[in-house]
Amino acid sequence: MKKNVGGIDRAMRIVAGIVLIALAATGQIGSWGWFGVIVLATGAFSFCGAYTLFGASTCPIKQEDNTV
Repeated sequence: MKKNVGGIDRAMRIVAGIVLIALAATGQIGSWGWFGVIVLATGAFSFCGAYTLFGASTCPIKQEDNTV
């Protein structure tokens, strides 16, 4: 798996995942809040399958050194 989730995107996914899981565990929102497990996992592993399908990436672009 090639990383395709960058720094800010990764942090937002981790925070959102934890919040959704906490809200679902305390009964504040319905069972759909357990979707936070997937959101948290995509942030933890820096990989999003949907990004792969659409050819997207939020990782910084690596510059190639073309000096002679």
